[in-house]
Amino acid sequence: MQTEDRVTLSKLADAIAASQNYFLSTQNPTGYWWGELESNVTITAEAVLLHKIWGTDHKRPLHKVELYLRSQQRNHGGWELFYGDGGELSTSVEAYMALKLLGVGENDPAMVKARRFILKLGGISKTRIFTKLHLALIGCYSWSGIPSLPPWVMLLPEYSPFNIYEMSSWARSSTVPLLIVCDRQPVFRVNPSITLNELYAEGVDNVRYELPRQGDWTDFFLTLDNAFKWTESLNLVPFREEGIKAAQKWILERQEVTGDWGGIIPAMLNSLLALRTLGYDAADPIVERGLQAVDNFAIETEDSYRVQPCVSPVWDTAWVVRALVESGLPGNHPAVVRGGEWLLTKQILDYGDWQVKNPQGKPGGWSFEFDNRFYPDVDDTAVVVMTLDMVKLPNEQLKQAAMIRAFKWVASMQCHQGGWAAFDINNDQDWLNSIPYGDLKAMIDPNTADVTARVLEMLGSSNLSIDHHNLQRAISYLIREQEPEGCWFGRWGVNYIYGTSGALSALCLIAPREHQVNIQRGAAWLVSCQNPDGGWGETCRSYDDPTLKGKGVSTASQTAWALIGLMAAGETTATGAEDAIERGVAYLLDTQDTDGTWNESEFTGTGFPGHFYLKYHLYHQFFPLIALGRYQRLKLKG
Repeated sequence: MQTEDRVTLSKLADAIAASQNYFLSTQNPTGYWWGELESNVTITAEAVLLHKIWGTDHKRPLHKVELYLRSQQRNHGGWELFYGDGGELSTSVEAYMALKLLGVGENDPAMVKARRFILKLGGISKTRIFTKLHLALIGCYSWSGIPSLPPWVMLLPEYSPFNIYEMSSWARSSTVPLLIVCDRQPVFRVNPSITLNELYAEGVDNVRYELPRQGDWTDFFLTLDNAFKWTESLNLVPFREEGIKAAQKWILERQEVTGDWGGIIPAMLNSLLALRTLGYDAADPIVERGLQAVDNFAIETEDSYRVQPCVSPVWDTAWVVRALVESGLPGNHPAVVRGGEWLLTKQILDYGDWQVKNPQGKPGGWSFEFDNRFYPDVDDTAVVVMTLDMVKLPNEQLKQAAMIRAFKWVASMQCHQGGWAAFDINNDQDWLNSIPYGDLKAMIDPNTADVTARVLEMLGSSNLSIDHHNLQRAISYLIREQEPEGCWFGRWGVNYIYGTSGALSALCLIAPREHQVNIQRGAAWLVSCQNPDGGWGETCRSYDDPTLKGKGVSTASQTAWALIGLMAAGETTATGAEDAIERGVAYLLDTQDTDGTWNESEFTGTGFPGHFYLKYHLYHQFFPLIALGRYQRLKLKG
């Protein structure tokens, strides 16, 4: 069938209506949309560990975790970091640990398969630091093999070359509680008591509990770590108790009324572990709230219990409202209005951690989650502002004031390189990624092309404007970030398709004439990596292997991103762009289900490049609707 037969205005209208109806039927009565945020099984495994340590496991349906973990084990015996990756060592060790804590025996066929897979990859000694730390909490690894985190770090002043605010918001909120845990080095009794000796490939008696050497300048940190451990052994750690008290105070001050810390499970789990280390009781209201917050991130079905790493209602709602309006619903449609008014209630008017490095800024951003007043983020805020600009609310004066306040906050968060980061300003001390503790390479939050592009798109699509000099700095930064092939890196989405889509959307609004060559190169790259089936896809492996840029099985979300970028650039900016757009739209029409949804197994969201990936269950719903809506407008204009 020819593409023109597969893409007709009638078919397009039907597909858009079906997708719109799906969203209209799934809106929460209070106004928001909220899709599952899926990650690998370690988040759930660590929740099992937490409840075993607290002795609160009997109050949760953890028996369903066993069913969940069994369902996620692959034929090779391991568990995946992202869909189809062939299995990952640390993820598999933590899943094995959780199953054992749930009473599954070593001779169970699933455990035998898992053990074979784990040993083949080197066993526990080859896992990441955080996996080893979790094992040390229950005596399955030695604390001597864990990097020291001296509590006096809490006392370093904000003006010192290093302090806790030089870490990214997610690293900070996860690390401060670990200053307490790593200082006390607790070994908790759990029921059942387990060992994992069978997972040491070299034999448990031959394990060398030491940090790996890299053979370069970063080995200096190992010397420093040995010095820290020496002072610990002699009980000569300076300002030890003062640091512990400061860390405890910091944790308590940052707990939301809902019990959350940082809006992410690692910060929540680590904070609860710190309180357990300090001797808090499970009945303490602070602990009770914290445990309830973890429960709120859980999804329970008839035969499954799993925990999300985070929840994304603000992000999801903003994009769904935008998709509904861009696909033809009026800005005053009741569902759109409910969504817009709900978003207004979630604006953060409190000062958060961002103020430490940005004292001149005034609050006004949005966060990702239901409640996260300490950590609004630039990306969410820019998307919410663009969404609100599209809707007609009963109180337009309030809406406009909220948008202006948000815009001013975003403007104040511009980094010295010209771009924007997610949560902080000038959070870019890259050496932190080289410390032994930072083996996930996610210790900082520097400005990135995708977040910068989102801010520029916000500026280009609204009546808001920043100082001309700062605007040029931002555009120059984005241009500098363009890769030789013509694409842009995607920090928060997989990967270059995501980054390129955002950059083209921004440049075509903010500086189309001045940077026509850059736009053409970006569009040409998107055309070049279209798959034979008409879709686009990119594997998470492209973060580690540059030869895989833009390569992967087609997905609805990544196809939509490519289409959004190409349509922003215009059909004539690259050879074959018009045909590529037609084929991409045909792919979306052909793969849509009768209920108006698309299916997608692949992970197209990014937590930490190379180490942690996400599957947003609404990405493959609202991005295709935006793409189809924009295509329909182009055809109706033509």
